[in-house]
Amino acid sequence: MFETPQTTPPVVIAAFYHFFDFPDFEAMRLSLYDRLNALGIKGSLLITAEGVNSTMAGTREAIDAFLDYLQNDLIGATVTWKESYADYQPFGKLRVRLKKETIGIGEPVSMKRFGQYIEPKDWNALITRNDVVIIDTRNDYEVNLGTFEKAIDPNIPNFKHLPQWTRDNAELLKGKKVATFCTGGIRCEKYTSWLIDQGIEDVYHLKGGILQYFEDVPVEQSLWQGECFVFDERIAVDHSLQPSQTALLCLHCDHALTAEDQQQASYVKGVSCPHCEGDVRHAHDRPPTQKRPGRIKF
Repeated sequence: MFETPQTTPPVVIAAFYHFFDFPDFEAMRLSLYDRLNALGIKGSLLITAEGVNSTMAGTREAIDAFLDYLQNDLIGATVTWKESYADYQPFGKLRVRLKKETIGIGEPVSMKRFGQYIEPKDWNALITRNDVVIIDTRNDYEVNLGTFEKAIDPNIPNFKHLPQWTRDNAELLKGKKVATFCTGGIRCEKYTSWLIDQGIEDVYHLKGGILQYFEDVPVEQSLWQGECFVFDERIAVDHSLQPSQTALLCLHCDHALTAEDQQQASYVKGVSCPHCEGDVRHAHDRPPTQKRPGRIKF
């Protein structure tokens, strides 16, 4: 059980995924929704034949109750999750959604083998080696707020573009160990399975992702630069897992903006930002912190 500090705010935000055989996932949708709704939990739970993927928020008691059910009754195995806290409910509603994959990479993946887990405490030693290529598997708008030192940014708008980027940049990986990371671990884990399918065997992924790294590695030892984008109204968190005080979303293109982005002449609230300058379509009719429905990736 994750130990909660006495001064922790009342809302617990739990992010998790777990790959397992879930053949009757469609039949379980309504009962899972009813269970979560009865507990007062909000957020998104994606269910697929290959497992679950979720970020949800509720009281300490509610989150503990659902995770206990998930591990002991539904899956029958330990699930690792990341926690952060807020003074308010960061999600507007509850969604339990049926999907073909827990996270889609755009191409078939065997899901039979995965790269080697690297514990957060061992991550710094790996990524500072000269024979290692570090790949950020997240989307461009996430990377804009922060990433690891020396990490390669594929500059992709969606995870499904990563296989083609990899083929186009095969020389970067040749003869190297490949270290991958993402927010909570699901994308980089699936990417390592895809890499192995392509014959690239010497691959690694950060266990628990960036959020687990923030929990386990002291700030003074961190090789992280900036903040970490999260898929809720906080927009981003810092290494102490505190909500960002500066990050915003462009109302026009949904791109995450740093404080520096907001100082650029091309940033006009609700109209444009440095990432969509010149594209003057009408802004989305929603408040600055409201994400489009269904964006859930960890």
